[in-house]
Amino acid sequence: MPVTAPIRLGTRGSQLALYQATTVAGLIVRAGGPECEIVIIKTSGDRLQDAPLSEVGGKRLFVKEIEDALLGHTIDLAVHSSKDMPAVLPDGLSIAGVLPREDPHDAVVLPERAGSDAAAGMTVSGIPELLAALGDTPAIGTSSVRRVAQLTRLIAGARFGPIRGNLDTRLRKLDAGDHDAIVLAAAGLRRLGLGSRISMLLPAAVCVPAPGQGIIAAEIRTDDDRVRAAVGPITDGSAWAALSAERALVEALGGGCQTPVGALATAKGPGLLELTAVVIALDGGREVRSSASGPAAEAAGLGRRVAADLLAHGAGEILEEARRHEASRATMAPTPEY
Repeated sequence: MPVTAPIRLGTRGSQLALYQATTVAGLIVRAGGPECEIVIIKTSGDRLQDAPLSEVGGKRLFVKEIEDALLGHTIDLAVHSSKDMPAVLPDGLSIAGVLPREDPHDAVVLPERAGSDAAAGMTVSGIPELLAALGDTPAIGTSSVRRVAQLTRLIAGARFGPIRGNLDTRLRKLDAGDHDAIVLAAAGLRRLGLGSRISMLLPAAVCVPAPGQGIIAAEIRTDDDRVRAAVGPITDGSAWAALSAERALVEALGGGCQTPVGALATAKGPGLLELTAVVIALDGGREVRSSASGPAAEAAGLGRRVAADLLAHGAGEILEEARRHEASRATMAPTPEY
């Protein structure tokens, strides 16, 4: 393929996915790389909008068809939200680069106040005010077992229900009264100009984010030096180190996309990284936490070290129980119709 040939960039067709793809494409061109041709690929996750992720294969449903297209040379580059990617990539694929991390925290979104500006929602200043606004038995929309497990400990009487669809759809359901609150990644809201809808950011001490949350990743065929060279100049070193630590932790734990694992790596001075992680039972009844610091240049080793500490304190039992539960639900789930 000629060096100047366009890069065929594969992505889902959602508003957020297209934002991510066009951002990567624009940065590649501004860095002196080739033009990018956006190729929209509909994934299983897009087709199964009504089924809880834990019952139909987890979040990898949002990347499988795109990775297949990459392996089949239909596209040259795939752009994902890195939290949707499996801890172990298919043979022949690798992450070539990442963009600077957006806010990694989870965000609580409350319904709009009556008569308020449609672009803004209700805000609260802290956990006590949030709990007062939610009441004793709020209906909270989230499709993440990680969020449910952690928030069950915070809001004992909460009733959690899955919520799928793009951000506009989820917000519309919230404002229509389907839920008393929804919990989303702050990054997606901010990227689409919806940051004003964030009622409160959940601190990591309350809800440790998903590994990779807030980081846009560029995936390539491992042997494609042309595309690797185009992605290299747009890669953010700090986000790369954080993602390396978080993904190494998940891989060492053997965790999949729908296991209750939270991990957040943050810079703590020049060349230093701190990683905080939690493994929590699905019902919130047990949790194991660990944190450690180390050189950013040894981020993957830091992730493995924190994972080993979690396992030494009982995380393996919690994860095995979660996997058995996930397997039983998947077995009971109806065969999806595409």
